[in-house]
Amino acid sequence: MSKINGNHIAGQETPELIYVYDALCGWCYGFSPVITRLQEEFGGKADFLVLSGGMVRGENAGPIGQIAGYIRQAYKTVEDTTGVKFGQKFLDEVLEKGDAIFTSEPPARALAVFRLEQPDRAIAYAAGLQKAIYFDGRLIEDKSLYSDIASQLGADGEELVKRMYTDEITQMVENEFKMVAGMGVNGYPTLVFRNGEKMKILTRGYQPYEQVSALIRQHLG
Repeated sequence: MSKINGNHIAGQETPELIYVYDALCGWCYGFSPVITRLQEEFGGKADFLVLSGGMVRGENAGPIGQIAGYIRQAYKTVEDTTGVKFGQKFLDEVLEKGDAIFTSEPPARALAVFRLEQPDRAIAYAAGLQKAIYFDGRLIEDKSLYSDIASQLGADGEELVKRMYTDEITQMVENEFKMVAGMGVNGYPTLVFRNGEKMKILTRGYQPYEQVSALIRQHLG
């Protein structure tokens, strides 16, 4: 079986929790505190791997104004259900102006590079990306977004940006999107439990911490 960034998808003895997310997924933003807490609780019993799904790319990528109406309706539901907050800079500037490019590919590339260097902190990096986009109102096309968060987590932010558009990362991200599709994931966030050669989707969509934690305990025995 293949390996992604030092973490086996199959063929290792340690159970693995695979968090499939997308940096532009609002429900994943709401799930960030949950997956962070789960890694803190179960990190000694299972490996954690975060993969990008590629939700907005190709012909679906474009100015955020094209989906601003949907986001304005949906964000309050995410806030009320999960407890996260969308920042005023995102709501009042990025969303209102409407010309910022909305594409999943750059954050997926950045995560892939960071995961190579610090796989154990990749979930923190993914969470940092989402906070920067949805709370701080950082722009996806701003490369300093990716370097700043990497630097905050102790990685070389400038080197990360240099590597984002190399052939190696281009191929890695494309393989990642294909792998996610091959796992039967069709929405985000999705949490997959892998033990040996067996993989099982534990949750689809947002679920509260207590519910997911109980499921994981059942599967870890």
